[in-house]
Amino acid sequence: MNRLKKLYNEKIQGELTKSLKLENTMEVPRLEKIIISVTTKDAVQNPKILNTVVDEITAIAGQKAVMTKSKKAISNFKLRAGLTIGVRVTLRKERMWSFLDRLNTLALPRVRDFRGLPTKGFDGNGNYNMGLKEQIVFPEINYDKIDKVRGMNITICTTAKNDVQGRALLEALGVPFRK
Repeated sequence: MNRLKKLYNEKIQGELTKSLKLENTMEVPRLEKIIISVTTKDAVQNPKILNTVVDEITAIAGQKAVMTKSKKAISNFKLRAGLTIGVRVTLRKERMWSFLDRLNTLALPRVRDFRGLPTKGFDGNGNYNMGLKEQIVFPEINYDKIDKVRGMNITICTTAKNDVQGRALLEALGVPFRK
C-alpha cells in the first residue's frame, strides 16, 4: 500500500471527519482520479511530435498515455476537427496515490521560484486544476533527451461537495498551497 494512501486511511480520514464536522466517515472527501493532459500546437504541423510527448507522459504517470483529438475546427490556429493535438492519461487507485506523492515531494519543490500553489484552481465542486510550465521537474524525464520544454495540466478530482472540503483534503494530503 502506498505511503500517502496509508496515511489517509489511518489518520487523515478521522481528522477530516472532525474538522469538517461530518457525521459519517463515508461523507469524508477522498481522491477519485488524477488526469494529466498535454496539448501542443506543434502537432498541427508535425503529428509525430506527439509520440515523444506520449513517451514522456507515460514515464511520468507510469501508465500508457492516449492521444486526444480536437473537437472543433479553429481556422486561426490552422486546426481541423478530428486532428490529433494532445495527450492525456487518467490515473486511479495505486498509481494515482503514488503520482500525488511524487508530485508533492519531488516535482513541486523542483519548480523554479515555487511559493506554493494558487487556491484559484478550484472549480466549485472540490476538484483542483493546476498547470506546470515544464515537464523537466519530474525526475523520470531525462533532461538531455527532451526536444522541447512543454507544459501540462494536472486535474485532481475528489468526491468533495465544495471547495472548502476539497482544499481541506488536499492540504491534509500535503499539497502546498500559498498562504
